[in-house]
Amino acid sequence: MATEFSIAAARECFPALKGEQVFFDNAGGSQTIGSVIDSIKDYLSSTNVQLGASYDTSKTSTSLFNEGYKAAAKYINATPEEIVLGSSTTQLFRNLSFSLRFKPGDEVVISQIDHETNIDPWTDMAELQGLTVKWWKPKDRRRAKLEAEDLRGLLSERTRFVACTHASNVLGTIHDVKAIADLVHTVPGALICIDGVAYAPHRPIDVRELGVDFYAFSWYKVYGPHISMLFGRHESLEHIRFLGHYFNANATLADKLALAGSSYELVQSIPAIPRYFGTDAQKAWLDIAAHEQKLASTLLTYLNSRKDITVYGETSPDSRIRVPTVSFTVEGRSSQSIVEEVELISSFGIRWGHFFSYRLVTEVLGLPQEGVVRLWVNNAVQLTARSGGGGTVSPKIARNSGIVPMIAPVEPKTAWAVHDSIVLHCTDMTFPSNGGFKFRHVDPVKL
Repeated sequence: MATEFSIAAARECFPALKGEQVFFDNAGGSQTIGSVIDSIKDYLSSTNVQLGASYDTSKTSTSLFNEGYKAAAKYINATPEEIVLGSSTTQLFRNLSFSLRFKPGDEVVISQIDHETNIDPWTDMAELQGLTVKWWKPKDRRRAKLEAEDLRGLLSERTRFVACTHASNVLGTIHDVKAIADLVHTVPGALICIDGVAYAPHRPIDVRELGVDFYAFSWYKVYGPHISMLFGRHESLEHIRFLGHYFNANATLADKLALAGSSYELVQSIPAIPRYFGTDAQKAWLDIAAHEQKLASTLLTYLNSRKDITVYGETSPDSRIRVPTVSFTVEGRSSQSIVEEVELISSFGIRWGHFFSYRLVTEVLGLPQEGVVRLWVNNAVQLTARSGGGGTVSPKIARNSGIVPMIAPVEPKTAWAVHDSIVLHCTDMTFPSNGGFKFRHVDPVKL
C-alpha cells in the first residue's frame, strides 16, 4: 500500500471488499489481505510437508516457517525466541497460565473490564495455586478507563501478576500501558500481561518501548490469517514451566508453549502483512490513525448529539485516547432489535452483545446481557455511497432506524453517506422499491 492512506489502494488489497457486504464487525476479525490468501494457497499447493526433514521440499517449508516467526517478532520489536504463535489469544493465555508458578498467598491483579480471554485463565490459575485475586475496577463506570493511579492501591509486596487490556474491545479506549507497566515493575518480581487484540489493528506495537512482560494479539484482526501471537520478554522465560515433550528443546517461548499449535501454512503467510504498510510503516500507521479519527468524528458527533443515545467509553474521536471501536445503546430500544432492523434494510454487518467482555458490560456498565451495539469504522471506505448516475445511490441505505448518520436518515427524506472521504448530506429523497434511494440535492462536506 502507498505511504499515504488511499481508500482505493486499500480496497484493492482486500478481495472481500469487492462484494456487497459492508463490514462493520471488524473488531471481531478483519478481512484478509489478498497476498496473505495467495501465500496460504501457494504453500498448501506446493510445500505442505512436515518441517525439519533433509529433503528439498521440507527444507523449503522449514525456511518459510522460520521466516514467518522472524517477521512476526520483528513486527513488535521482539526476537523470534520471545514469541509463540498459536490458534488464538485465548489458547495462548491458557497455555501461559498452566506454565506459570507462584506461591500460595501471592497476589494477582485482574482488570474487570477485559475480554474474558484475559481474565479466566488467571482466575483459574489463582484457584489452582491458592493465589489471592484483586479486581482492578474503573472509578468512572460509563467512561470505564483503567488508570495507573487506580492500580497503585492494589499493589503490594505480594503482587506477582497483573493483567489488563491495551484497548477495550467494547469501548475502544486506549490505556497507558507503559505507565502501567512501569508502576507494576516497582514491585520486585511482579509481571504484567497485556491483551493487545483490540489495539493491534489500529496502531504499531513496540514491546520494548511498552516495557511489558507478556503481550498477545490475534493476526486475524490485523488483516492476516486466524492465528495469534504471544510475546514473553526474555527475562520472563525463567518463570515459565515447559509444557512440551520432555525430550524436546526447552529454550524459546515456542519450545515451552507452542504444543505444535503454530499452523505451518498460516505462520509462513505472516511476512505478507507488514508489506501491506509499505516502505514507511510509521507514516502508514499515522495516516491510518488520522483517517480513522475523521470517520469516528463523524459518527460520534451524531451519536453524542442524540439525547436518547448513550456512547460508552471515550466520547471524543481523538485517536490518542481511543481506537474507532464504538459502542452505544438507544433508550427504549434493545440493542438486538436495532441490529436486526439494520440488517433487514441494508447490507451492513454490525453486532450486538457483550463480545466476551461480560464483566464490563454487566457489572461495570450495568447493562443486560444483550449489551451494546458495536461498530468498527476504520474501514469506512465500505460506507461508500455508490453513484449509479442520475442522482441514484445504491445499495440500500437504512432509512427508518435513525441510528447513525452515515447509514440512516436524521429526518424524513434525509440521509448521510460517505464517498471517498466526502460526507454527503442527501435531501429531498425518494426511495424506489429496489432498496436504493434517489435525491435531488447533495451537500458535500470534505472530511
